Amino acid sequence: VQLQASGGGLVQAGGSLRLSCAASGGTLSSYAMGWFRQAPGKEREFVAAVTWTGGSTTYADSVKGRFTISRDNAKNTGYLQMNSLKPEDTAVYYCAADFRGGYGLTRRATYDYWGQGTLVTVSS
Repeated sequence: VQLQASGGGLVQAGGSLRLSCAASGGTLSSYAMGWFRQAPGKEREFVAAVTWTGGSTTYADSVKGRFTISRDNAKNTGYLQMNSLKPEDTAVYYCAADFRGGYGLTRRATYDYWGQGTLVTVSS
């Protein structure tokens, strides 16, 4: 499966953005989906994930209550809704997929497929 992330941009602190992850060459509903981010000079870190069944989601503590991961199977697209954005959310955001994944979804090594990244910049 190929993944294409989009929706990044420049937003003021307190604002919202919705990132999209369009899948092709595979059915996204058969994959767990995760979002990761990498700020300048830092390691890529886990943000959010949903199991392939869609029955369970998990979030990093830093985004819990502000970000929501979802998936539209009809559009073969996943989303990350980001609200109450903070300057520390500034990073390149990557979507990733793991075939029929349900465990270890906070770990980068779990995922076999990655999108190219989309830049989110939050100004103070």
